[in-house]
Amino acid sequence: MPVEFLGIAATNDGSETNPRSGGAFDRDYTLRLARAHEDNGWDRVLFAYAAGSPDPAPAAAYIASKLDTLQILLAHRPNVSYPTFAAKTFATLDRISDGRLTVHFITGGTDQDQRREGDYVTKDQRYDRTREYIALVKKIWTTTSRFDHHGEYYRFEDFVADVFPVQQPRPQVSFGGSSDAAYAAGGAEADIFCLWGEPLARTAEQIERVRQAAKEAGRTDVPRIQVAFRPIIAPTEELAWEKAHRTVDRIRTRVSESGLLLRPKGAEGEWAPENTGSQRLLEIAAAGERYDRALWTPTAAATGGAGNSNALVGTPETVAQALLDYYDLGVDILSARGYDLLDDAVDFGRYVIPIVREEVAKRDAAKAAAGEAAAA
Repeated sequence: MPVEFLGIAATNDGSETNPRSGGAFDRDYTLRLARAHEDNGWDRVLFAYAAGSPDPAPAAAYIASKLDTLQILLAHRPNVSYPTFAAKTFATLDRISDGRLTVHFITGGTDQDQRREGDYVTKDQRYDRTREYIALVKKIWTTTSRFDHHGEYYRFEDFVADVFPVQQPRPQVSFGGSSDAAYAAGGAEADIFCLWGEPLARTAEQIERVRQAAKEAGRTDVPRIQVAFRPIIAPTEELAWEKAHRTVDRIRTRVSESGLLLRPKGAEGEWAPENTGSQRLLEIAAAGERYDRALWTPTAAATGGAGNSNALVGTPETVAQALLDYYDLGVDILSARGYDLLDDAVDFGRYVIPIVREEVAKRDAAKAAAGEAAAA
């Protein structure tokens, strides 16, 4: 099966290791970073979402109007707009990009960040709301006659859009999470299910959970699987591990000096993540630093299990082989983001992506040959 690579479409040069050098939206940097991905073999970039951050939709439209082939993964939280409005926004962006849009729906991992934008429903209610929201967006994209909707969270009458996506029947829908509610919602509605990088055995368990959820939802297909990592590469293993330890030291310094992770604390005074994904990352980090071929957990521990934070450490060849291990599990979208966003995107594109693509082509050719031999 083909393999795809997802990078990050940051709007400034800040990261867990470096404070940003300017404002939250740096138009020139945003374009430079996106162009670095397009020019170095990446398939798409993620425009992420957080309360208070620059709006990802117009940022994505800006990049789509400047670049020719790079695809867009637009993150969107259902609490920030009504589904009728959002569906039109997405369809317009798919028009601007000439059919290069995928939408990633975020249910919301912490009550704190949701409440920053006036969202006070419970986590379980958020998942139910997201399922209703995604189903409505899909219907709006594909329905040319007026219709009414009276659901649990949304109600409207006599609506039909006047703008439709380029992609037919509709753009792809992406979704992520690690809780039972996330598997159920994503298994039912997602074309792509997104996971954070975990050890191979645990990733295989999650993939099976997603597939089972899709079956229980009555689907005859299954979502594609995406897994995300933080690659730390260097010409030799020794240099890569030296770089990894420098990286985690810089993360700890940033957390200490800037209050980067000022979040609610649990009874013991330590940050207690609400979302299951972060809880899993911290559990894995507590059990060990190194897993499988190249997975390294101190970067996740240093950030409190925040988002995509487990690293793959080694030479380009080592990291490529580690990614291929996940491909062999059934992962066909590989998400990677370095700590120096621009330079790491270039290096990963030049030195890791070609190895993975070549090896995937060999695997696919071998499977095709075996199939032909068995049929003969």
